[in-house]
Amino acid sequence: MKIYGVTGYKNAGKTGLMERLVAEITGRGFTVSTLKHAHHATDIDHPGRDSFRHRQAGAAQVLVSSPVRWALMTELRGADEPTLDDLLARMSPVDLILIEGYKSAPHPKIEAHRHETGRPLLCPQNPTIRAVASNTQPDVPVPLFDLDDTTAIADFILAEVGL
Repeated sequence: MKIYGVTGYKNAGKTGLMERLVAEITGRGFTVSTLKHAHHATDIDHPGRDSFRHRQAGAAQVLVSSPVRWALMTELRGADEPTLDDLLARMSPVDLILIEGYKSAPHPKIEAHRHETGRPLLCPQNPTIRAVASNTQPDVPVPLFDLDDTTAIADFILAEVGL
């Protein structure tokens, strides 16, 4: 499987770019999965649901299945967060996995950047960033794309990974 990342600071446009890239790349006939890193405790389950109650009771894993989808939730209960490689190994084979976050991981990435965040660019200090997608025209040492030019960004990523 090929992997490529989208990184950047909060409110830089990462999730919107990921959403558009998934639609664009799957529209070209490729299979795509995503992996998102959150810096906070995240919960896809809700109080009162049976699966939530199972986790609250102490279950290490809860798998929920329906005719439409299934999800496996694993409680770390104080254990270390799995590495990116560990998580990738659990994913089903696809043509491309797009990874949101994991700024310091060694895979290639495109940086989403919005001037309005007031945050500096990551690319000058991060050699894994191969391009920048921005709503301005910053001076960068890598290819620069308009943040909304999904077609060009998808072309770049697919060329980078050899698809």
